[in-house]
Amino acid sequence: MPSAAALRLEIERSLAHRFPSALTPMPRRFREVEATGIAAVDELLEGGMPVGAISEVTGAESSGRTSLALAFLARRTAEGRICAWVDVSDSFDPESAAANGVTLRQLLWVRCRDRSVTRKAGSKAKPWTRLDQALRATDLLLQAGGFAAIVLDLGGTAREHGSRIPAATWFRFRQAADQTRCSLVVLGKAAYAQSSAALVLECRREQAKIAGETALRGFAYAVECRRERWAANVMPMRKPPVSTWQAYATWEAEKRA
Repeated sequence: MPSAAALRLEIERSLAHRFPSALTPMPRRFREVEATGIAAVDELLEGGMPVGAISEVTGAESSGRTSLALAFLARRTAEGRICAWVDVSDSFDPESAAANGVTLRQLLWVRCRDRSVTRKAGSKAKPWTRLDQALRATDLLLQAGGFAAIVLDLGGTAREHGSRIPAATWFRFRQAADQTRCSLVVLGKAAYAQSSAALVLECRREQAKIAGETALRGFAYAVECRRERWAANVMPMRKPPVSTWQAYATWEAEKRA
């Protein structure tokens, strides 16, 4: 009686002209991630944020979401790679970014402002909100390629406005990020990308760190992984696909004047 291996080889040979390697399993692929630069967060995520995907970092004001994004960009720009920050509320502070290690000459800062744009000569001006500008700019940057990471800062956007971003927009961002191998990090008060996001993190501030009696040394933050979605063609390294799971990490950030 032929062995199982010999039988499989015989079947594959008979089907080779129709279905090449019909019984040969797909090669095992591991997810590609980039470190955030914060040891506790990288340990939580077992490596860092996914490459070629959308990661959402949510939380209230002063919850640590911006510090996390800056740490992530600092690692990318230190490697000589180009990144972008799409600033919906025009609240990005270059000095703070530099203090957190971001190489500013490697960073494209897209500032969004309320304005009217005329599409055709003689036509009425169409008002473009800051959110409109930010989404269009992000789309153009993703399609252009060449960016290691893009941060779409929706932190100052009201939840009701962020929730109205069409699912088709997020799907287009997801496809473009995958094709250009760009890490798109979305900052917001809530998660907006729905199923298009590969990772959803929720940040919060734990406590202030005091030096002596009056000097503020920094803050301690906590981050919770709310969702991590695995692509269908990627074999999981540590757990099967799930909709939500919870784990926590904390880190400290110094407050710089």
